[in-house]
Amino acid sequence: MDYKENHKINYKENQSVVTPIGCRNGFSKLLSEWEQRSADQADLVPTDIGVHKTDHIKLMALSKIYHLPIDELAGSLLQQALERLEAEMPYIPGSKVIRVEEGDEIYEDIGPTPRYLAAQKLVREEHNRKNK
Repeated sequence: MDYKENHKINYKENQSVVTPIGCRNGFSKLLSEWEQRSADQADLVPTDIGVHKTDHIKLMALSKIYHLPIDELAGSLLQQALERLEAEMPYIPGSKVIRVEEGDEIYEDIGPTPRYLAAQKLVREEHNRKNK
């Protein structure tokens, strides 16, 4: 990229003001980013997990190029993986009709999703009881 691609040039009364792209919002953007990062960090729970050596090398490489701590990168990757896993859990229709929508019978899900959601609820309740 050249200088023109990386900067926005504003012309005002015979003077030009050069603003780097991405700095248009000034401090409000920075403050917003800090607020978001603070909110993201607020509910972090430290945990120890074992990873394969090759995966650790990949995390270290990502840490080097993005200048972020390995634990932050690993947490972000785990969050994305869990979201993807949840989205891809199969719906397996059972024999019991649980409702009718627009004339179509909807059958109970006997796949892993209901068990997973029930286990999440149980763990959350246990966690809340311990932290009261």
